[in-house]
Amino acid sequence: MHLKEKKLKISVFSKMMRYSRRIALSIWLVQSLASPILAHATPVFSRQTGQQCITCHAGGQFPELTPFGRTFKLTGYTLGQRVAVPLAVMGVASYTSTKNTVSDQPSVDFAKDAVALFQTGSVLFGGKIADKVGMFGQITYENYASQDPDTLAWKGHTHADNIDIRYATQWTGAGYDWVSGVSLNNNPSVSDVWNTAPAWMQYVPTGFGFTGPTAQPMVAQLGQQAVGLGAYTLWNNTVYAEVAGYQSAKGAFSLLSEGDELETRLRGVNPYVRFALTHDWGNQHAMLGVFGMNASVYQDPNVAAGPTTQYRDRGVDAQYQFLADRHTATGQLSYISESISGGDVTGVSSKASDTLRQLRLKGSYIHDAKYGASLTYFNTWGSSDETLYPGAQDDGNGGTNAIAISGSAANKPDTRGWIPEIFWIPGQNLRLGAQYYKFDRYNGAASNYDGAGRGAKGNNTLFVYLWAAY
Repeated sequence: MHLKEKKLKISVFSKMMRYSRRIALSIWLVQSLASPILAHATPVFSRQTGQQCITCHAGGQFPELTPFGRTFKLTGYTLGQRVAVPLAVMGVASYTSTKNTVSDQPSVDFAKDAVALFQTGSVLFGGKIADKVGMFGQITYENYASQDPDTLAWKGHTHADNIDIRYATQWTGAGYDWVSGVSLNNNPSVSDVWNTAPAWMQYVPTGFGFTGPTAQPMVAQLGQQAVGLGAYTLWNNTVYAEVAGYQSAKGAFSLLSEGDELETRLRGVNPYVRFALTHDWGNQHAMLGVFGMNASVYQDPNVAAGPTTQYRDRGVDAQYQFLADRHTATGQLSYISESISGGDVTGVSSKASDTLRQLRLKGSYIHDAKYGASLTYFNTWGSSDETLYPGAQDDGNGGTNAIAISGSAANKPDTRGWIPEIFWIPGQNLRLGAQYYKFDRYNGAASNYDGAGRGAKGNNTLFVYLWAAY
């Protein structure tokens, strides 16, 4: 969603004081309502294994996995006993405030800015189905999924979220341990057990506002747009390999999609591969990996015919973890290089080929599984293209106007910045966090990036969330 720019008439201090009171009240209400049922209504996998969330998640920070959590996922979510009612619920309340909300259409460009709201709710289901079969599933309701352009009224929407169904088996003997399986899922890399994969890196609730680059590699865009079947193996907890094929989530697989018309339609089966080397020593873990995907995308998402654009994504990633009784630290790196070709056939792009690069670095620390902080650096850049990254539009009188806020006068996707975050986990089912998206560049420039006078810093965004799962 595009956002807004209005000059604040109240001080930042008074604004945050009002917000703090709202959050304090929200926490009190959630804890008061939840406390009578905490002993009986823990998340699905916690009930199945009889373990606390911190056993699977580093420092209790969902979704970052510990070695036990990675084993649980690789073995098909089957460890432990099947539970009678394999369901849990999750909800997110949030507050977003963009630095500059000056706009010709503030109620559209910056809708719900500086408003505390219930954002999404999810039903989580799955766990052990049979001895070697299990799944993770999520159905999500977005309270503000779309806005009517005329009445500005909001409409909610329910859709499939990340879904991963697995069959897994394990062979153990003198000097070897081999885990292998197959995964049916609806998001390339959601099957991954490291948080450097595109589906999981910087996986936190996102709200209204400028919460990251608008240009993304194709491998990061296909969540709930595609369905794939893959095979994977982990040998001696050292060598991991995965190969999968993805096609559009249509027909019988439409239940695994976002539900409405697909934004991206794939042609045929598109390959995805993953390879990683891992090593554990004491309470430390390291991983170095590569991944790649080739995607052939129809230029008209409403028609499974005609010309296609070819995307070639190649990635390198790494992760380090330190896990101790009171201290948890994680370092992550992800770099993706994408080449795009064939887009000039029907005007999807203005050139025969384009490039896109994305770099993400993240470090986090959690103390006593309660108090945490993280810092993320992101940088997306690529070749200029006036069709992919337009800066002007027809004014209806034979001339052009700058595309305010979302346009790129330089016709470039270049966006970089920082995301500092602090969070508090008062109990294993609650997380309260605050992030600040600080942009150094946006859509190709630091100042006047849209040709209408807006600077990248005007998109700086405060995002505060209350995340609960039971």
